[in-house]
Amino acid sequence: MEKMPMERVSQQLPEPWDVAAVGAHPDDVEIGCGGTLARLAEQGYRVGIIDLTDGEPTPGSSGPAQRLAEARAAADKLGVCQRVTLELPNRRLFDSFEARVQLAIEFRRWRPRLVLGLGEKTVMASPDHWQAMQITDAAVFYSRLCKWDDQFESLAPHAIEAQLCYSLAFHRMELPAGSGQIVVDISRTLKKKLTSVRCYETQFPPAKEYLFARLETSANFLGQAAGFQAGELLTSPRPIGTGDLMATVFGGSGGRRVESGEQET
Repeated sequence: MEKMPMERVSQQLPEPWDVAAVGAHPDDVEIGCGGTLARLAEQGYRVGIIDLTDGEPTPGSSGPAQRLAEARAAADKLGVCQRVTLELPNRRLFDSFEARVQLAIEFRRWRPRLVLGLGEKTVMASPDHWQAMQITDAAVFYSRLCKWDDQFESLAPHAIEAQLCYSLAFHRMELPAGSGQIVVDISRTLKKKLTSVRCYETQFPPAKEYLFARLETSANFLGQAAGFQAGELLTSPRPIGTGDLMATVFGGSGGRRVESGEQET
């Protein structure tokens, strides 16, 4: 007799996110795309963060409770709506079926339209970043697969519409590879980004003050290259298309010419 598919559990799902940002550790998304997340939150989008590990152990921390408190404080500074921490192991994070499924369950639960994830290796820094990139790529795919509900707590499939990557490799001289590149204007939110990173006092004591100068310099360089005061670079795995060229080139106004004496809203 043919086995009947498992019935989906009827459950009340939370309000969906517009954007999910994924990091290997607490502080990854703040460093890589914190200004972008703060800007999106200011614009009224529901932004969530998923940390694959709690980041422990680390030398300057008393334990997971302190790191989680820092992560919550940082999320508050950015204005994100929720932060989720998975129970995958720091320093022993590997791309595995189990890790992919755990993240895909969160994608199915929160149902984001856009996922921001790590985009490359960070040589001489944590190898968890590279593993997180592969886990995120796979989980985006797993999230939409049908006829596999028993693997995902019987949550319905969810198709993520777009995926972009952020970088933690601030020492490199060239831009990261990608079929499409976007510089997000974070002129208004650079201060929020830096303030959120400073919440991680265990990770960035006075001896690492140089990091903040590095972040600010990178933001100023990227922003000014795109005509902003400060910016963050995101890359797309595929070319970026548009159905509204003027809005893409000139911003939300659609590039509509503002006549003399007319006030743009």
